[in-house]
Amino acid sequence: MILYPKLYLNNVKEITINILNKYNLKGLALDVDNTLIDYDKNLLEGAEKWAENLKSEGIKLCILSNSNHKNKVENVAKKLNIPYIYFAKKPLKKGFKKAKEMLNLEANQIGVVGDQILTDVIGANKSNMFSILVKPINEKDIFITKIKRPIEQIIIKKYLKQAKKSEEKIKRKI
Repeated sequence: MILYPKLYLNNVKEITINILNKYNLKGLALDVDNTLIDYDKNLLEGAEKWAENLKSEGIKLCILSNSNHKNKVENVAKKLNIPYIYFAKKPLKKGFKKAKEMLNLEANQIGVVGDQILTDVIGANKSNMFSILVKPINEKDIFITKIKRPIEQIIIKKYLKQAKKSEEKIKRKI
């Protein structure tokens, strides 16, 4: 389903080289707000080391953000030493296409990481990329995101229920 992520994790640091290899992912397009930084623009603790480790394993990274605050996105990109796209207009395909070109990979080799279903997950799925939903770093959000969160919580509940059923089916077959 277009609303469901392929993977749901607590934060970006749970994305390991083993997970990337398992899904044949060679690159990641990363959201900024509430994925890499909190509302007060503090970078997730350990994010720089995490990014360096993945890059040392040959994983390509870029930022794909809907923020129209170029300086904010650019500052995060500089800290992680990766290229960026700001004002991406997710879930529209244009920003995802730019990220694909920037990473120089096939769509199915790119994981899109973000904290929102209605922008990151839908856009990734529509663009044939691997959607990875992470929990928001912080409960504090901009106004428009606050409006969307209750809808996303309903979708996440249904997703988790379906994932549990699938897991139970697999266990019964074993």
